[in-house]
Amino acid sequence: MTPRERIEKFFRKEPIDRMPCFSGMGMVTIQAIEKLGIRFPQVHTSAENMARSAMVTAEMFGFDAVVIPYDMCTIAEALGRGTTLYEDSDEILYPTVPSKWQTPEEVNIGEDFLSKARMPIVDQAFEILKGEAQGRFAIGGWVLGPFTMAGQLLELDILLKGTGKFRAQIEELLEKTTDIVIQAARHYQDIGVDYLNIREMGTGTDIISPRTWKAMVQPNLTRVFDALESPKILHICGSTDIIVEMMNDCGADALSVDQKNNVAETRKKLGDHTILLGNFDPFGTLVQMEKQQVGDVIKRCIDEGVDAVWPGCDIWPEAKQENVEAYVEAVREYGKVPTPAVGRTGE
Repeated sequence: MTPRERIEKFFRKEPIDRMPCFSGMGMVTIQAIEKLGIRFPQVHTSAENMARSAMVTAEMFGFDAVVIPYDMCTIAEALGRGTTLYEDSDEILYPTVPSKWQTPEEVNIGEDFLSKARMPIVDQAFEILKGEAQGRFAIGGWVLGPFTMAGQLLELDILLKGTGKFRAQIEELLEKTTDIVIQAARHYQDIGVDYLNIREMGTGTDIISPRTWKAMVQPNLTRVFDALESPKILHICGSTDIIVEMMNDCGADALSVDQKNNVAETRKKLGDHTILLGNFDPFGTLVQMEKQQVGDVIKRCIDEGVDAVWPGCDIWPEAKQENVEAYVEAVREYGKVPTPAVGRTGE
């Protein structure tokens, strides 16, 4: 199977030849960036650099997919909050939002944000990938979830306190950010991404309570997934053991969890029908570990019941080359057997 065929069949729960090695978060590496002769800040401001860095990374390491964009600020920037790109830095620094609104009432969401700031650059990068991938690689896209998107527009401490102190205003804000998420996600699906990941990163139970999650996060995620075509994935960072069953009720085709989730217990709760993605620490595994340790991490994920091994967040660009190679090799080696939700050809 080609990588794209493998991933398409994977999300349809059809038998595949082996586990795909891919993600729904950024997978760009410094090795690919250096091969292109550019610096890290340049991958965010040029469609060609964004697309080529994704392609070269996939080609270098044997990933089954390319995923863009790389930073979380594109929509907030297009909505007028600006962005700090750290263009003069030699370090790996992701763009940040320099100025957020201070109260929910100040949030002013204008029309046509898809045509502003760097949004057209992302669109152009997707078009380049559609031409250059030529079906070899699946093309993944992602959008922040409504609550996490609100945290890019409103100061996070105000957002979190507001869930209790001025709940009605926060609920109104979340209605607006849900509309934004739907509009952006549909837009990327219209462009032609092969799968779409909704990253509601900041809503683990180490940040908000399960009661707040059920009341203020789940309804908006359900509205998002009701509006999208398949394949559509829900990813949440942090502690998700208590809410994973509610996550599964939101309408996504697959769930992605990070290393704080007890995957073996999650699999028991959800049964074998749900596509489960996770759950290794990309920084700890690919940056800090020794190469010979990586395979054990990947095998643990598979043994505990994931259908595809996903990092818990973006692969850090400065991941060791030998560790990334070991990660891909281990997925191919240990991913030959059927997983709970996805069979294998010839079985």
